[in-house]
Amino acid sequence: MTVEWYKITAEQALRELGSSADTGLTTDESQRRLEQYGPNELQEKAGRTRLQILFEQFLNILTILLVIAALISLVLGDWIEAIAIFIIVILNGILGYTQEYRAEQSMAALKRMSVPIVRVRRDGRLGEVSAINLVPGDVVVLETGNIVPADGRVLSGVNLRVEEAALTGESEPVDKDASLVFDSDRALGDRRNMLYSGTIVNYGRGEFVVTSIGMKTELGHIATMIQSVEEDETPLQERLDKLGRVLAYAALALVTVVIVLGLLRGTTNIEELLLTAVSLAVAAVPEALTAVVTIALSLGAQRMLKRQALIRRLPAVETLGSVTVICSDKTGTLTLNRMTVQVVDIANHLFRFSHNQDTGQMALERVAGESEPRAAEPTLDLLLIGGALNSDAALNTVDGQHHAIGDPTEAALVSAAALTDLRKPELERSFPRVAEVPFDSVRKRMTTLHRTPKTIEELPPGLIPIWQSRFGPADALPPYIAFTKGAIDSLMSISKDVWVEGEIHPLDESWRARLMESHDRMAAQGMRVLAVALRPWDREPEDTTEKSLERDLILVGMFGLIDPPRPEVTDAVRECREAGIRPVMITGDHPLTARHIAQQIGIVDNDKFLTGQELDRISPSELEERVKDVSVFARVSPEHKLKLIDVLQKQHNIVAMTGDGVNDAPALKKADIGVAMGITGTDVAKGAAEMVLLDDNFATIVAAVEEGRIIYDNIRRFIKYLLTCNASEIAVMIIGPLLGMPLPLLPLQILWMNLVTDGLPALALGIEPAEKNVMHRPPYSATESVFGRGMPTFIVVFGVVLSLIAIGAGFGLWREGDPAWQTALFTTLVFSQLTMALSVRSEEESLLKTGLLSNKPMLGAIVVTVLLQLVLVYWGPAQRIFRTTALTGRDMAIAVGLSLLVIVAVEIWKAVIRSRRQR
Repeated sequence: MTVEWYKITAEQALRELGSSADTGLTTDESQRRLEQYGPNELQEKAGRTRLQILFEQFLNILTILLVIAALISLVLGDWIEAIAIFIIVILNGILGYTQEYRAEQSMAALKRMSVPIVRVRRDGRLGEVSAINLVPGDVVVLETGNIVPADGRVLSGVNLRVEEAALTGESEPVDKDASLVFDSDRALGDRRNMLYSGTIVNYGRGEFVVTSIGMKTELGHIATMIQSVEEDETPLQERLDKLGRVLAYAALALVTVVIVLGLLRGTTNIEELLLTAVSLAVAAVPEALTAVVTIALSLGAQRMLKRQALIRRLPAVETLGSVTVICSDKTGTLTLNRMTVQVVDIANHLFRFSHNQDTGQMALERVAGESEPRAAEPTLDLLLIGGALNSDAALNTVDGQHHAIGDPTEAALVSAAALTDLRKPELERSFPRVAEVPFDSVRKRMTTLHRTPKTIEELPPGLIPIWQSRFGPADALPPYIAFTKGAIDSLMSISKDVWVEGEIHPLDESWRARLMESHDRMAAQGMRVLAVALRPWDREPEDTTEKSLERDLILVGMFGLIDPPRPEVTDAVRECREAGIRPVMITGDHPLTARHIAQQIGIVDNDKFLTGQELDRISPSELEERVKDVSVFARVSPEHKLKLIDVLQKQHNIVAMTGDGVNDAPALKKADIGVAMGITGTDVAKGAAEMVLLDDNFATIVAAVEEGRIIYDNIRRFIKYLLTCNASEIAVMIIGPLLGMPLPLLPLQILWMNLVTDGLPALALGIEPAEKNVMHRPPYSATESVFGRGMPTFIVVFGVVLSLIAIGAGFGLWREGDPAWQTALFTTLVFSQLTMALSVRSEEESLLKTGLLSNKPMLGAIVVTVLLQLVLVYWGPAQRIFRTTALTGRDMAIAVGLSLLVIVAVEIWKAVIRSRRQR
């Protein structure tokens, strides 16, 4: 049975592990355990080789059909067709391989998070060993800056704080306390007596006993989940596979029909009959489809790169367009991953830091107060000065921009003071620190003692006018002043007065109630609340311990801190909703903080949320119901994220998961599309994702979704175009003989149409600009067939229309015995297919409204194709190869005129669709 280490004391943990805090393990015992448990490293599952990646490019059914058709053509002696098809197949494979080849970085990145050398107590002596040789029971010593090398139970610590954001999603460092013992289940981020592999010691020092190593650690658990997640096919891959199967059956049926009809007509040239049958089969399988899809996806990936989205797997481009739910981590994705002072509370006044849209800077604005704002300014500055001086964070100024470095909470206090021109370097010169009582998790506070300026000249020049206008002469201050910051309940227990607009009032029950009410209000909004108090000293105290300095304090005010939302996120969330996409927050952070941020940016407008512990308690059926109306999930583990994504996918959602931490990696891989942050994201998260946001901007996802929708629309356009053209060729070959005509088209002429009219115009459709409603409609269902929304009807109807127009051009000439009849039919069909390419650029919008110039590559493709067709008709060598005859001016004009009827027919079709929708 697995020991729940956070539920037992440090002494019990040592007994369970057969170790000692003073001496650690013996060298012999550590060697024995190394042989028993193995090295402290992550086991890597072999990734795909280059050959496997290349081989996978040729496994889809359309490509297999093309290869079979090419081989048959080769056997029948039609080497031109065979070479053309093989070129297309190879091009498609190279494009896919080039885009997809990435080494599996997830496990390698996890390995890099291991610590090479650690300090360990063995045989009663402190020594250094390689982290790979750590075993359960080892006692490890840590200090600020160390990466934790294994999971373990804290044995002792002095101000030990650990940065666990990459593992738990918690943006604030966690205070570790060896004395804590929990009697109930706790989420990973709440186990304050435990340390976890891969996290970083942010402050202080301590010792812990190793409880788990390698793949048994929480980091190893995540590695196991990354490796075990099966990657499903994307919606586009599934749709193309279905299309391939349909076309395969259609091709086989067509070959059978043509051979049977030929034999019934008494055809004696069996070889030509077989070649014609194969040509028609190839006509049913558009050779250009796989290449055009790959090229369209590649071009889309390039456009996304310009919009700061890097695509790691090509099909992910289109998957974005089908997304119905975006599951986002909070820390670093929706928020800045930077603690910031949001609210400043002093007696009778409440101020808030807000973003000024005009200047782009943060400004302090009064929210509420009982007296004039100016009366509160000295107290406000005193609070900001106290917060800045009572911290170890430093302030750097580069090109006029202030950057605080250090503990995130203390850096936020220093930054808040700097925003009001109270810069810490100047404050430290005027108020040098002479003593301090460090923070610890028992007292929950920190105290610093400062010498004050003797004369006003000792103040920095920029601070003199502020000081004179708000505090009076410098000699009004006592020689020394002590500032204490910490939890409000901790400070109220050692304070006797409260600072009210320059006056000192007793801290009676009414003031205590008012302060706690304000504290509770900020805490309910997910803020971390810190209070600041002071005590003046007439002389430097001899005793600078907590007993002396931390008593009879004057409470000044409180700070409300939070990791704030990114400025652009609110607009991005609104755009998601307008596009029919549901945003969901899944985070390891505190539920109140998560709910407040979610409400602030518009993910939810209610108070509903679920925690990881609740997810463990409820049944799968209840979870499926709750997921439908709950959009905030807090204190969740990596397993919970996988469970939630699985439930959403079972409800037929296409799920995108965004994240940046190690804890996000399994979910990123499980989701239909994983989106990692490029700047703040760990290498592990990037390795597991299909897409990386280079600017860490949530709004970039919306831009990527738009590109994905455009690409899917364009793929549908050229599928509609290619299959309509191929259907027209098949219809000509069937209708012609039924009217008594010889075979209307020769095999090589069919193949010419497939390669020319299906080539450049189809590629031009792949870069068609977006329709106007692309981001103002819900995403199309992932289960929708690529033939959905009436495409088969269009293909059949206009396949017949194009064939009748072409037969109309050649039938009369054939009856008259004109040898040019076949060339006229052939040319009319080519031109009709080109006008069809113009017509299918929009599902419903008229070509007159779309405009010819909105897709200039299309015009270029049509001009090039027309010129190539004229070469076939009028150039001698080409006439001999393709058996064409030069057309008269009248016949060519008829071919052009009849082909324009296609535009008229499609415009009528679109008008009918628009009128039905308006009803």
